[in-house]
Amino acid sequence: MQKGSRRIGEILVAKGFVTEAQLHDALMEQKVSEKFVGMILKEKGTITDHDLMEALAEQFEIPLVDMRSQYIDMELARKFSSALIVDHKCFPLKAEETSVTFAIINPLDSIALSKMDEEASPQTVEHVLVTETEMNEVIDQYRKFVSQSIQRLLKRKPTEGTQP
Repeated sequence: MQKGSRRIGEILVAKGFVTEAQLHDALMEQKVSEKFVGMILKEKGTITDHDLMEALAEQFEIPLVDMRSQYIDMELARKFSSALIVDHKCFPLKAEETSVTFAIINPLDSIALSKMDEEASPQTVEHVLVTETEMNEVIDQYRKFVSQSIQRLLKRKPTEGTQP
């Protein structure tokens, strides 16, 4: 995934989400904590989850989408490992003949990016960014879907001629 030439702090200041002083404070804290500047600003309440994702979308030139307005195809999600979806927070939104579009929250997670490529192969992977809140909501829906599927399987009556 190609990172743009502008730094996240520059984008946040240009968009008016933070002041130069707030950015400076976050950069000083980053030297000690080694956290991402955007996460520091989000944890302090200086920016919202959406502000951060909007800036990342610009920095990485990835579309930012509202998952609440997307059709969530749980049958598509079943084609991918629950580890990819739950642990790495990568949710498949759309499959086409040659590609699969995944919603992600961290464009720098090289392990997740690699796993998406591996599981989608031979299809190529497209990415869209979503907020962490929206991703968590969809993952909760996914967990309920999987749980209900398991419950349905357990409630099935044995077919005739089989031992109970």
